[in-house]
Amino acid sequence: MSSQTAPTQTGQTHSDDPTTPPTTDGETASTTADPLSLDLVFEVLKNERRRRVLQFLRERSGTVSLSDVAEHIAAIENDKPEKALSSQERKRVYVGLYQCHLPKMDDTDVVDFDGNRGTIDLGDNAEQLYPFLEAEAEDQQPWPKYYLGLSALSLAVFGLAQLAAPAVLTPVFAVSLLGFALLGGVHLSTA
Repeated sequence: MSSQTAPTQTGQTHSDDPTTPPTTDGETASTTADPLSLDLVFEVLKNERRRRVLQFLRERSGTVSLSDVAEHIAAIENDKPEKALSSQERKRVYVGLYQCHLPKMDDTDVVDFDGNRGTIDLGDNAEQLYPFLEAEAEDQQPWPKYYLGLSALSLAVFGLAQLAAPAVLTPVFAVSLLGFALLGGVHLSTA
């Protein structure tokens, strides 16, 4: 395991004892969450479904049902509204979350998963993962759309230039532009 730990946010902590005042950064306090190693952080975040669970829980406050989470993730994965999902599409995500992803996240205290009740809530270590999720969101750019747009524009300019001065342009240029357009289309379809 790595000796490095995930970045944590500091702030006030509290105890369950109402007579104990909250502690701040300058005071020594024992928090309920131990810093996760980078290996554990990346182990949890390496799967897209687990990242989607964290994003879903972050957007909602309190405990949510496993069915709601599974339905939300199934809608994203199948690119459909939740009401248009088949029972098989819901079940596939539900079973994967129930058997694999949520127990792994519960073991690292990223979520509190009650399999008997089918409920999920954020765990004490969840906050340690959010800086990584935010960095991923910032890195995602619609580059394939840019490539495809540039290809379409280049093909249009090439077509106009071909009409105006056909002797100047060569077929090699046309083939390369067409290849660029095809590459952008393939990149877009796999994104």
